[in-house]
Amino acid sequence: MKIHLNTKFACQLSLLTIVLAAFSCENDDADLREASYSKNPEVFIDTFTPGLIYSAYGGAVADAFQVDTDVSYNNSAASMRFDVPNVNDPSGAYAGGSFYTSVGRNLSGYDALTFWAKSTTAASIDVIGFGNDFGDNKYQASITGMPISTAWKKYIIPIPDAAKLTAEKGMFFISEGPENGAGYTFWIDEIRFEKLGTITPQQPQILSGQNLTQTSYAGVTTTIDGLVTAFNMPNGINQSVNVTPAYFTFSSSNEAVATVNEQGTVTTVGAGTAVITATVGGVEALGSLTINSSGAYVHAPTPTASPASVISIFSDAYQNVPVNYYNGFWAPYQTTQSADFTVGTDNVLNYTNFNFVGIEFSSPTINASGMSHLRLDVYIPNALPAGATFQVQLLDAGADGALGGGNDTNATVTFTAPTLVSQNWISLNIPLANFGALASRAHLAQLIFVGNNITNFYADNIYFVNDGSVIPPVPTVAAPVPTYPAADVISIFSDSYTNLAGSDLNPNWGQVTAVTQVPIAGNNTLRYGNLNYQGLQLAGSLDVSGKNFLHLDFYSANSNALNVYLISTGPVEKLIPLTVPTTAGWNSIDIPLSSFAPVNLADVIQLKFDGNGDIYFDNILFRN
Repeated sequence: MKIHLNTKFACQLSLLTIVLAAFSCENDDADLREASYSKNPEVFIDTFTPGLIYSAYGGAVADAFQVDTDVSYNNSAASMRFDVPNVNDPSGAYAGGSFYTSVGRNLSGYDALTFWAKSTTAASIDVIGFGNDFGDNKYQASITGMPISTAWKKYIIPIPDAAKLTAEKGMFFISEGPENGAGYTFWIDEIRFEKLGTITPQQPQILSGQNLTQTSYAGVTTTIDGLVTAFNMPNGINQSVNVTPAYFTFSSSNEAVATVNEQGTVTTVGAGTAVITATVGGVEALGSLTINSSGAYVHAPTPTASPASVISIFSDAYQNVPVNYYNGFWAPYQTTQSADFTVGTDNVLNYTNFNFVGIEFSSPTINASGMSHLRLDVYIPNALPAGATFQVQLLDAGADGALGGGNDTNATVTFTAPTLVSQNWISLNIPLANFGALASRAHLAQLIFVGNNITNFYADNIYFVNDGSVIPPVPTVAAPVPTYPAADVISIFSDSYTNLAGSDLNPNWGQVTAVTQVPIAGNNTLRYGNLNYQGLQLAGSLDVSGKNFLHLDFYSANSNALNVYLISTGPVEKLIPLTVPTTAGWNSIDIPLSSFAPVNLADVIQLKFDGNGDIYFDNILFRN
């Protein structure tokens, strides 16, 4: 049995003994004294110190850490050994975990965590530090990219503010992946907290040392980031330490305007101006955030279009399609940053230092062939200079659906005053016909905003809509009539067979898909309008293990993405992508049921579809 497991078990037994002893004593006034935490600075000296527990991180190799009695610093009894896996190791992607205690320790009398380390090859440890206790990790501190060599060397991690660590449980943590695709081994020994007295704190920073100004409204929250602490080390080199916000003491110059909590979350509460600053251990941090609040937030107009006629990119009023990102941060020319905020349940995109920004939705692309307009709400909070312009650009990825595939096309619509105004919501309702340079609207992949003399804007309710002026083609002929013998068929939806009783064709799964049954040339047909996803709930468990295929007929004139799923109890589901032809017409497909493994074919409970556009289905059945 491994040494550290024995030690951990022994420590737990000792703790149990202490607890039982406590319950056997009578209370007296002395029991009411404030708890006193151990000041033991040792973490691993030849073995686990009392109360120390180790847990590996998720995704890490579970047994990457061992206690090694063969290799140690200064010929001590044992060291910690970490075996980093190779790339694609099935047992885990990296070596990593935390060493923590169930009862906190008082580390306020120390100024650094120190240890000795060496490795089988020159490497760089990804992350190493203390304060990770598999709980709140409130006072976490770490360094990244720590160089390590084949010779034993002492390492020092400064404590940003030791006065905070009066009951700390997180003694040590580490995470390291393969170097250049290859695994290796490293050792760490003599881990302890020390009072060196030779570490000099440098000025800490918030917001990376910048003095920023932000226009805000009551109810808007902002998180202070760019937290930096640095120390001049005994060797004269400055060392940066990554820290959690709790090491900082944040303050607001006017709490009637904005408050800030210990996690650095700033909440605007009223009108006026407030300046957010911070200190670490009484040392003022470089950087500040000035909040200029206009008071109550004015929300964008609430959309009124029917969800069945909308393809939404960003809106709380509709179910949004999959979006790769709302800000691509396209280097090197883009300066636009994101400072998105939420007021109540209203999420708003906020683009600052704006020159241009891209929203991408290429997985899958959007087929807006059946849509008439692009709508969005824009708010410019600052004064609008003369000559300001705001451009809206759409990009279609072409028939291959791939950006940069050689058949991309794009088109731009430009807005100026008097359409553009400041400090009021501007509702832009752009006919898609105005994007005349697009070769197609069937594979839209990006929406790009470009500004001139506009440094900041908010955006909300970005969606494509059909105002009724565009009518997607509908089938004029019924789906092909299946000719399979009825004895070989279990029918879910078809006029040609007796359908399975009790199926729910439109369960409430939170989808925006509009489900109707429409007659096509006298044949009852299932229509999914504006499909995002849609379920089909069977009345109970269905055994289709004796069948060979799932058959269905589908038709669409404006979709370019469609997937079908079988689902068994668990749930266990498997997706099969379907090819949607670029021209309208009925498509008859038979999918081998073996393709749906690992779904239990003897216990099918649901079917599911997802994709886009308007889809017509018929003859959904299992057959031999």
